[in-house]
Parts: sequence; C-alpha cells; structure tokens
Amino acid sequence: MKCLDDFRLKLGQREYVPIMIGGMGVDISSAALALEASRLGGIGHISDAMAPTVSDRRFKTKFTRDKFQTFKSNFFNMDKSSVQFNLGQLAEATLNHVGKTMEAKTGDGAIFINCMEKLTMNGSRETLRVRLKAALDAGIDGISLSAGLHLGSFALMEDHPRFRDAKLGIIVSSLRALQLFLRKNARLNRLPDFVVVEGPLAGGHLGFGMDDWAKFDLATICNEIIAWLKAEELNIPIIAAGGIFTGSDATRFLESGSGAVQVATRFTVCEESGLPAKVRTKYFEAVEDDIVVNGVSPTGYPMRMLKNSPAIGDGIRPNCESYGYLLDDKGNCAYINAFTREAELAGTEKGLHIFDKTCLCTQMHDFNLWTCGSSTYRLKDTTNRLADGSYQMLTAEHVFKDYQFSKNDQIALPALPALV
Repeated sequence: MKCLDDFRLKLGQREYVPIMIGGMGVDISSAALALEASRLGGIGHISDAMAPTVSDRRFKTKFTRDKFQTFKSNFFNMDKSSVQFNLGQLAEATLNHVGKTMEAKTGDGAIFINCMEKLTMNGSRETLRVRLKAALDAGIDGISLSAGLHLGSFALMEDHPRFRDAKLGIIVSSLRALQLFLRKNARLNRLPDFVVVEGPLAGGHLGFGMDDWAKFDLATICNEIIAWLKAEELNIPIIAAGGIFTGSDATRFLESGSGAVQVATRFTVCEESGLPAKVRTKYFEAVEDDIVVNGVSPTGYPMRMLKNSPAIGDGIRPNCESYGYLLDDKGNCAYINAFTREAELAGTEKGLHIFDKTCLCTQMHDFNLWTCGSSTYRLKDTTNRLADGSYQMLTAEHVFKDYQFSKNDQIALPALPALV
C-alpha cells in the first residue's frame, strides 16, 4: 500500500511533499506553523486576515490603536461609511507579517499566504490590491485566493513584477466557480498554478449554500474538476481539502489524480498553532454533536464551528473603528444591522443576545469564535491523555510526518513525555 510520501507535488520547476497546511485566521496558521511546513518540504500558509492586528501582536506595532484613535469619534454612530483603512499602514502591516516570516524560512518547502476576498474593508478593490501587492513585495512564495470568486484579483496584480513568478492559486468548491475564474482571467494569459478544491467538510467558511452543503462530497467535486481539466488539456494541479484526517485519506486522493492535499484541523492543536491553550483544550474535548454549520457569519457564507463558541449569541457593540474588516464598500455589515435591530427592540444596547449574526472581527480577534473542521471531535484520538487529565501537546512535525508516512488509516500517537 502506498503512502503520501510516494508522491510529490510539482509547481513549476519545484517539487514538494504533497502536504499543504491551510491558511487559518486570525493567525491560527501562525508563522511558526508555516515555517515548520516549509522546513519539512511541504507548503505552509499564513493568513492575511486582520494583518494589522497580527503585526501588532508579533511586532508591537500600534496599527489597530492608531485606527481607533483616528475614528473613535464615530464609535457610537452606526453609520460606518467614513471608517477607512490607512492603505500605507495596511501595506506596512502586511510587509511586517510576510517579510519577517520569509526571512526565517528554511528547508525545501514553500510559504503561501491566504487572501480572503470577503475581507472587503470598506474599500474592497483598493485594500485587496494593497494586501496582494505587499505580500508579493515581501517575498511570499505564493498566494491562495479564498472566500470569494476573485474574478478580478489577478488583474489587481498583473502589473507587479512578480505576477508571473510567484505561485498563484484559487480556492473553489465547484467546477463552475473554476470555469468562471478562468474565463474572466483569459485575457491575462496567466493560468493559476494550482487549484485548491475545498469540500463541505472543511472548517470555517464554506463555499456552498446553507441549505445544500451536505449534498456534496469532496471526492466527487475533485473527480469532476480533474476530468474537465484533462479534457481541456490544462495542466493545473488540484489540491483536495476538507475532511482529510489521516495519511491514508490523503493518499486516496492522490491515487485518484489530485496533486496534493490541504489539511488544517489536526494542526490547530499543535504547539506552533496560534490558538490559545484553553481553546485547544475545547477542540480536544469536543464530541461530534458539538460541531455545527450555521449562518452567523456576516459574510453570508455558511460557517462550521463549535456550538459552544462564546461568540454565538454575544451582542457586543461593533468596533469597526478598530477593525471593520467586513464592512462593504458602503460601510455596511450584516452584524451592524442585527445589532441595531436588537437594540431598538430592547430599548438599550446593554445585555443584548444576538444569535443570527456575530461580530466576526472582534470575536475572531479574541479567539471566541471556534471555527473547526468536521473531524475535530477525533482530535482526542491523535494524542495521549495524561495523568492530570490534560491532552499531550503535539508538534507540527509529528502531525506532518504522520500524514506523510502513515498507512492503513492508522494515526501515530506521540511518544509519552519522560517522567521527571
């Protein structure tokens, strides 16, 4: 029986261990996690979600504070149309986050950045252009375009000197989405270097409808896209993503024609993950019924998370003056609408409980929205329960190599720590 190490992902002239760690925000896919993937010969992601906040945490910058100081007079106003990002600071934050990560890179792998189109930031085109170009300026190996069709994103980068040098890819959940992307970008004579096909069992935002996501499966979507690319004579590697929990799961996708797999859930509880320790414990403790798909995200996409996430039902006042990453081009956000509605019904803004939407920016910043993959309840089976009842921490290297070398659907447990 083959294992994942019997295959290699080829992008251009380079070959990689066919393991890509997904780009989980905010800073769950940390620089440390991406650096380990690169060191081990695979591909790691960092996320550009809330890059100013990530820069503030990593490098003690003050971008979030400065933005709030600029717009604090608007805090009690529900009209957020005047709240704009400083594009120079946004570029600087991205340069900090990406540049310092790339400076520390070792090994034969690569580091990509995940860029969400749904981070519209009250200036969708301008802010996305800045984020993409700053990442390229900082030397990122590749960019994965996520959370949106990205029909115009390649055009935002076409005048950049690294547009044809960096590895650029798109995340889709259907053949139709890929066809739309290719048709829209045909004039640029620049195909994507890879396509991540994300199925309905992935964590966080899903590229399906709230009512029909369960009707789809990753293998069927991958097979359809692979067959179409072959018929069109397009040599673009497919990277399967969502619900791939063991090395054997991954190997089956490569045997069916995928070039690699993108995995994330098992890396959320690694030492290198950006998740706080107390949240990792919640992931280990989760049972299958704790995992839900709901519509609380203001983006309009369904989202998978733990149902006991503190963010669900929390009626916190929007703080777009500090964050505002989901404001559309007119300064609107679905959570602001929900907050305004509930405040008017209650006659007060205090003690509100809002269940249909959540303030995604603040809750993700505070690690109170526990997005997760469908197999999160299985994490407890990947490690040891220690004498004090806690779960033994895993390293990214251990999880990576278990994917790379395991067979027969087995999962290798880490060696128990030595007794002192």
